[in-house]
Amino acid sequence: MSRRLGRAAGLISLATMLSRVLGLVREQLFAALMGASTAADAFVAAFRVPNLLRDLLAEGALSQAFVPAFKAELRTGGKTGAYRLGNIVAGNLAVVVLLVIGAGVLFAPEIVGLLAGKFVKVPGKFDLTVELTRVMMPFLLLVTWAAVAMGMLNSQERYGAPALAPAAFNVISIVVGAGLHLAGFTGHDVVLGWAIGTLVAGLAQLAIQLPPLWRMGWRPDLRLDLALRDPMVRQVALVMAPAIVSVAAVQVNVFVNTMFASSEQGAVAWLNYAFRFLQLPIGVFGVAIATVSTTRFAEAAAEGDRAAISRHLVEGLRLVAFLCVPATVGLLVLGEPIIRMIYERGRFFTHDTAATTAALDLYVTGLVAYAAVKVLAPAFYAVRLTRIAMLASVTAVAGNVIANAILHPIYGYRVLALGTALSALINCAILYVSFDRRIAPIPHGALARYLARVGVAVAIMGAATWGAFRAIDGVFGHARFPAQVVGVFGPIAVGGAVYALACLALRVEELDHLLGKLTRRLRR
Repeated sequence: MSRRLGRAAGLISLATMLSRVLGLVREQLFAALMGASTAADAFVAAFRVPNLLRDLLAEGALSQAFVPAFKAELRTGGKTGAYRLGNIVAGNLAVVVLLVIGAGVLFAPEIVGLLAGKFVKVPGKFDLTVELTRVMMPFLLLVTWAAVAMGMLNSQERYGAPALAPAAFNVISIVVGAGLHLAGFTGHDVVLGWAIGTLVAGLAQLAIQLPPLWRMGWRPDLRLDLALRDPMVRQVALVMAPAIVSVAAVQVNVFVNTMFASSEQGAVAWLNYAFRFLQLPIGVFGVAIATVSTTRFAEAAAEGDRAAISRHLVEGLRLVAFLCVPATVGLLVLGEPIIRMIYERGRFFTHDTAATTAALDLYVTGLVAYAAVKVLAPAFYAVRLTRIAMLASVTAVAGNVIANAILHPIYGYRVLALGTALSALINCAILYVSFDRRIAPIPHGALARYLARVGVAVAIMGAATWGAFRAIDGVFGHARFPAQVVGVFGPIAVGGAVYALACLALRVEELDHLLGKLTRRLRR
């Protein structure tokens, strides 16, 4: 494994870990204030719209299209040309996004009707969702500009501020949520306040990235090139179009799941709470590795070195397996006690814990595939094979929709989580096979042997974690919060130690690199 990749991914992982921990605190406040109530369902459904558009237009497709173009401009035109490109892209996107926001505000009832039309069966639920959708639509412009700033910083291997941007979002959300709680707001007022706080948090996500950009020589100078006369701007636009489709799998699946889940009271909120837990390892590990890999792919593609792209891919997939396979087993073993500890207070009750756990158990079966897709997909954009990534995404979404349509009437909301996991597996499989055939060979045998070693280590870890949980729960129970904390972190500590020892015995190289890095830090 490249030590440079490990260091950069480690920095991003630490920053993302902070963000995800703060995100859990934010979700605790949300659950305590609204639980799985009508207001919670309405907020989650309303935020689906700007959140989906954010992932499609901003953080998803834009990052795939913009980073390679910005890197290429840095090599040929220097910072002056690269920043000019960034300003033009920001200006063009502002025009497009403002049109989207206007359409979203104007047609909010129709959008909510498509997304959660069955909310009309509950008095006031549909109208509240429409109101919240309109309030939060401007969030899209803020995160679009934040994504442009993130692309410019990441392209220059400045990962700190972009990685901390979500933490800034969560800090503001927590402050707003705490203020709403202390002020005693309830019902409509609390959910409206939370929606307005989301806009302020989006502004913070942009603002934290501007100072480092300024220090690196960037100056705000929004320009327009809507006719796409500039070849680099045209390249970004041409790559973004299929990228919007190809990166859509997870969020479109969540959107589709909301449509199905809206028929069950509380199901939209349960799925959202469960998916938040899935996003913790994806964000901490998968996004960190993918962020660095995207830059590496762009560099290798600019030099025409496809063998290097394959090496970077294998490094990324190995790191994904090393971190996400144990995370999968850990969430399967400890999902219920973790959800109980985090959420079960205020308006979040025991039956909500059971329902959220049932969804999480099925979501996590696709965790490794989710993270792997984030490493695989950028490689296709680096070499401009965007149609393959788009086909994989479309196929995955189609598989999820078919599974939902067939199984949801029989098994209810839980199968929606399973369909999302299966979709990620389909997407990952298509990208993996296509990479080997169209970009560069993958050393399947060596990768399989590595995965086998990780699998053995994780099996040992899982058994130890389960045994520790049963022993601790038998002694302390889980009725009180201190006992819940011991019942969660005790098994996690045991499982982590056992996994490290098993990896050491099985000679899993990633552990050696991490231990070596830790030793060097301690010596310094």
